[in-house]
Amino acid sequence: MMLIAAGWIAALLLLGGIALDRVLTDLVSDQFDEQLEVSLNAMASSAEIDPFGEIYFNRILGDQRYLEPNSGFYWQISGGDFVPYLSRSLWDEPIDIRENVNAQDPIFYNGRTQPGEEVRIAQRTLGIPGSDVQWQFVVAGAREGVDAQIASIRSILAWSFAILGIGLFLMAAAQTWYGLGPLRRVRKAIARIRSTGTNRVTDPLPLEVQPMVDELNALLAHSERQAEEARTHAGNLAHALKTPLTVLTNAASASSPDLDATVLREAAMMRRQVDHHLARARAAGRRAVGLSRTVVMDSAVAVERAVSRLYPQVRFDIDGSDSAAVAVERQDLDELLGNLIENAAKYGGGSVFITVDAPRAGEAAVDPQSRFCTVMIEDDGAGIPADQHTAIFGRGARLDTEKPGTGLGLSIVRDVAQIYGGDVELAESEDLGGLLVRLNLPRARRGEPS
Repeated sequence: MMLIAAGWIAALLLLGGIALDRVLTDLVSDQFDEQLEVSLNAMASSAEIDPFGEIYFNRILGDQRYLEPNSGFYWQISGGDFVPYLSRSLWDEPIDIRENVNAQDPIFYNGRTQPGEEVRIAQRTLGIPGSDVQWQFVVAGAREGVDAQIASIRSILAWSFAILGIGLFLMAAAQTWYGLGPLRRVRKAIARIRSTGTNRVTDPLPLEVQPMVDELNALLAHSERQAEEARTHAGNLAHALKTPLTVLTNAASASSPDLDATVLREAAMMRRQVDHHLARARAAGRRAVGLSRTVVMDSAVAVERAVSRLYPQVRFDIDGSDSAAVAVERQDLDELLGNLIENAAKYGGGSVFITVDAPRAGEAAVDPQSRFCTVMIEDDGAGIPADQHTAIFGRGARLDTEKPGTGLGLSIVRDVAQIYGGDVELAESEDLGGLLVRLNLPRARRGEPS
């Protein structure tokens, strides 16, 4: 910020200095030219022709400098074959002027006297009554004084603008240092978090940085929740694997005759537990990266096609919106629907009905602007008693123990849905008479990637 400020200050002061230098130097030059023009007009009003056709002044010019040799101010009049009429200050050495000039108005240019003195020249062509000659009236003034004034002005400008630039830069640096002070305080507060082990920035800070501090505290809280979830998942996984490992250890130590079957059964249990926690971890990681966009109908059709191969005797029907999309990764949505549709096929009576973007419980119609998209899975099985709707989501909970399974399907569905901000509801199907599962997932906003 200070380098940018220094660059802009230097550029603007340079441009301003050049413009002001041009204005002041032109002003000094114009004033000098005006003085020469005044003398030129005085010469024209005093000039007359004598009987011999030569020019002379009927009165002496009032400026004493024209009478002093080499005073720096000179005049001369030339024309035709006549000897130039010179001021005493020229000391019989005429000025080199432009020839063949026919200018009714004065022209100004730089030139030199015979000794080589640099002068500013004002020249004008005039006709005098009584003479056919076009006379060249010339007034010249030494540039030394003008150049000294211009050099003095430029020196004053250079020092003034240098001091102004330094002052502005110091002011910009102080403003930058003061303005970024709250960020230094935030940095120190973050350093204290790392050194003292606190989990929030509680220092009083200016209002300008308070939104950033609030976001930082929210990020710390989010990281803390994720760390706590990771510890909880690790503990749950360790607890879930502890019992199968104990069974395997006891069976191996006792040389159980059904050791093979025990290993297979407990290994399947452990695999399901690992899959469950991996699904939670994968969903949590994807949610942390950002929202995705998945078309529900595409996932439902793909899952139905796969489950129908496992249960060819079951009839599947799918209806609903073809464009409804949810903010869930495709792989996680496939797992959610796969668990629910497979359970409906396994425990139902032979018919499964899937509705995409159905009305939520208590609503008569679908609101496209609603936050959630509801997927309903219905079957014609025995259903689940209402007093068991909460308990069935527990890990390992199973109402039908005659069919193979570990009872983790609904638990995985609930956990993954909650990670994405959704939920799962159980009810009785009015059409098929069996279980009705409502999977409520956050609707994807338009413009999110699919």
